[in-house]
Amino acid sequence: MTTTRIAIDHRHPEKAHRPDNPIQRKPAWIRVKAPGHPVYRETRDLMRANGLTTVCEEAACPNIGECWSQRHATMMIMGDTCTRACSFCNVRTGMPAALDASEPARVADAVAKLGLRHVVITSVDRDDLSDGGAAHFAATIAAIRTASPGTTIEVLTPDFLRKPSGGDVVADARPDVFNHNLETVPRLYPSIRPGARYYQSLRLLDSVKQRAPGIFTKSGLMVGLGETKAEIMQVMDDLRVADVDFLTIGQYLQPSVKHAAISAFITPEEFEEYAVLARAKGFLLVSATPLTRSSYHADSDFAALSAARNKA
Repeated sequence: MTTTRIAIDHRHPEKAHRPDNPIQRKPAWIRVKAPGHPVYRETRDLMRANGLTTVCEEAACPNIGECWSQRHATMMIMGDTCTRACSFCNVRTGMPAALDASEPARVADAVAKLGLRHVVITSVDRDDLSDGGAAHFAATIAAIRTASPGTTIEVLTPDFLRKPSGGDVVADARPDVFNHNLETVPRLYPSIRPGARYYQSLRLLDSVKQRAPGIFTKSGLMVGLGETKAEIMQVMDDLRVADVDFLTIGQYLQPSVKHAAISAFITPEEFEEYAVLARAKGFLLVSATPLTRSSYHADSDFAALSAARNKA
């Protein structure tokens, strides 16, 4: 009698029905050193002490060692469980817990203790909430403003699908940067981002810029999922029509065999070509490298973005 063993990812049981996609060996330009710097451990311990979740850990970011060693961490509010199951994402899916009213204050306390000049606040999708969590974002922004008035604030929000006032609530809290990632090209949404709608994401970015022109807007793309160069260029054009200021482009890395397969590893030279094209289309600032992520070097990028706008 033959026994067949089925590997179950207990962190992502909702992905068990997906076919296995073998994980490819990474090219040399993507490999990073394992974290081990003393400041990395200090940052990690501070996150634990304040009971905070970071997207750095939840999304298995390859830059965690570098960023945490420089006291940079992207706070993920509203829990570690997402109401969606995007095939690229390493965050767990399920029914999230109720919001913690003390979380904005705890985030603000960590920002102050780290002495951050710039902080990135993101979240899971909270389709279970009537406002998608917009008020919680606003409360977190307000708490940071009180605890660290000199810190600039970047938010990386969900799309607030079917929550028509969500973007307005966050924009009215006046973050310095409003980021929402398109993630991929429209053709790939059904397989990569099935719970989202491409034009909803574009409308969100456009509406924030219309409501608060002084806020920088930002979006990001993953490449290596099977998109074409022409499709990426069209997304760039769509973002410029929405007056988005800043674009990030990075290599998609497959978190597990149950996630979307990598179609190609894009070379550094191809990333530089994308960067040249994006700058020519009018983005104030572009970050396009294999290891680029939405919040990677966000503090220095914000300083450069501010300088670029002042020159414009």
